[in-house]
Amino acid sequence: MSSAASSADAGRGAVYDRGYRPYDGPRGRRGAATLALYKASMRRALGLRRPWRQKVAPFVLLGVVTIPAIVNVGIGYVTRDRFDGFQIITYREYVGVSSALLLFVALVAPDVMCPDRRHRVLPLMFARPLLGVDYVVAKVGSITTILFAFSFLPQVVLFVGNMLVSNSALDYVGDHLDVLWKVPLAVAVLSLYYATIGCALSSLTDRRIVAGASVIGLFLLTSISSSVIVGDSSVEGGGYGGLINVLAMPLHLRDVIFLGHIDPDSPLSGVAGGGLLALACYLVVLCTGAMVLWWRYRWVER
Repeated sequence: MSSAASSADAGRGAVYDRGYRPYDGPRGRRGAATLALYKASMRRALGLRRPWRQKVAPFVLLGVVTIPAIVNVGIGYVTRDRFDGFQIITYREYVGVSSALLLFVALVAPDVMCPDRRHRVLPLMFARPLLGVDYVVAKVGSITTILFAFSFLPQVVLFVGNMLVSNSALDYVGDHLDVLWKVPLAVAVLSLYYATIGCALSSLTDRRIVAGASVIGLFLLTSISSSVIVGDSSVEGGGYGGLINVLAMPLHLRDVIFLGHIDPDSPLSGVAGGGLLALACYLVVLCTGAMVLWWRYRWVER
């Protein structure tokens, strides 16, 4: 009897109370969605939670840009009894480690921007409350943050190292108080500029290799063209051709921040009002990049 009952029970279906239930937890709005996308973009750019191969490029580049600071501090320590304040690179010059930053932007910006369009996940991302402008802010903000960190951390190493190997740490800090605001400002100007250009060019294609080549091509082409034009210019010390060098534009503003004027060795040194012209061109490039990004992602709000 018991075996027959168990056989009958085994043939019966079990009913579980598993239905769709409303979510009663906290609900994030545009700010929460933007912040989540910002964090996810930073993790992707740094290779976090990804195979180890994706982590090599960012952290190798960080090590490369930190080497000059370590070398400077090391030589300063060895020669501290003979030379006070020895340096092979200044804080102003250190802001423009352009080749390493160029490579980083060409690698990271396409990796952050292109897969979303290539894998057709933008319609899912742009479901409310996330808007096109939020998407752009999160993507550009993530790359700007990483560029700022990669440019600022070596400066911290250089400053702290020089302070420790100097004859008096307090005197060194007192003599270099202006560095505490000049370096962050110059680094922020450079980081936002490169991040905007990288994201704008990467938004025009869904192929990372094409986007990376476009970033490098734009920087190198304008740099070479500017050198040719300035070299043939009749203006002593430089010429207006220096304004077409997209790669060096934030470096002109760096000089204005640190020196109060254009560097005498700069291609713009012979141009009247070179600092204001550099600022105007800088803003034009930023606005152009912002308009490209707005144009590429405005449709998702409809």
